[in-house]
Amino acid sequence: MLDIGCGTGILSLFAARAGAKMVIGVDNADIVHYAREIVKANGYQDTVVILQGKMEEVQLPVEKVDIIISEWMGYFLLYESMLDCVLWARDKYLVEGGLILPDKCTMHVAAIEDADYKHEKLTFWDNIYGFNMSCITPATVIEPLVDTINSNAIVSTVSKFFEFDINTITKEELEYSSQYSVTITKKEMVHGIVTWFDIEFGHMENIVRFSTSPRSPYTHWKTVVFYFEDSFEAKSGDKIEGSIAV
Repeated sequence: MLDIGCGTGILSLFAARAGAKMVIGVDNADIVHYAREIVKANGYQDTVVILQGKMEEVQLPVEKVDIIISEWMGYFLLYESMLDCVLWARDKYLVEGGLILPDKCTMHVAAIEDADYKHEKLTFWDNIYGFNMSCITPATVIEPLVDTINSNAIVSTVSKFFEFDINTITKEELEYSSQYSVTITKKEMVHGIVTWFDIEFGHMENIVRFSTSPRSPYTHWKTVVFYFEDSFEAKSGDKIEGSIAV
């Protein structure tokens, strides 16, 4: 098994404890020095090998691996993620029919009513210790907001706007433009859209899933909110259509 971006080595240790014959953890950061100590302290030094370096540059002690595991996901799924490294390792090291964990990814969008938070964001720079810094405000609206939101803020149906399988996706296909359409479910002011992603460990006997949705337990990825320049009133049955490009 190959663990890409192994960090402290926790996934490598899970794999070893589950019965993997050999686990190779790779990380470019100095955290690998702690990972090696952690592996040794838990008695898995004969099973887990920790290598430091870029995935594309390190020399693995084997020609092929049966499983690739990686916690590669970033904000908005792809932002600052390590997926490129995973795809490179897949093409070079994964045996035919091998597993990538996780492998199936979907992204979703819904409309939100978020007046209080938007107002706070729009007025935050008006008074900073008595100084008017409101010239910064337009830039804050352009930037997406990475934060948690209350599930009650969602006022529409949910639209899936991107999905892929890491077993088959190419790096080029990760640059995309997708249409979405959501239907308002209750009369409300609409201030923007919220996006999140779901992850699946597919191609297994027991499929495991988790979601970063506002309706699911909190994760450190949170959600990503895009506020509209203006707010507008919508009634049940109205549709909001748009596109998201990455």
